[in-house]
Amino acid sequence: MTTIRLEELDFFAHHGYYEEERKVGNKYTVDIEVLVENTAYTDDDLDQTINYEEIYLTVSTIMSVSTKLLETLASSMCRELLKQFDAVQQVTASVSKHNPPIKGVCKKASVSITQTR
Repeated sequence: MTTIRLEELDFFAHHGYYEEERKVGNKYTVDIEVLVENTAYTDDDLDQTINYEEIYLTVSTIMSVSTKLLETLASSMCRELLKQFDAVQQVTASVSKHNPPIKGVCKKASVSITQTR
């Protein structure tokens, strides 16, 4: 197995349980980890692996749709990446909301979900 990670992808998006959060928007950080079946990279050929740009575009598209829960975002990312790439055997998506609206100091709230084929 090969592990591919895209770390600390930053987005400004309009997610949140409360309507005000969805109106104002916030900073989000996403980490994606995919496990790819192939391990024989002898031809230096992009077709033998997963194009990082395609992973990013999938995540970016999901982040652009207003959603109430971080869990929904992370789960959608996992499902879509498994659907999009046959070689991907497992996906872990972590989504963090910076300065969440809680009654206290919190740098960020995060959710991680792992889905396998």
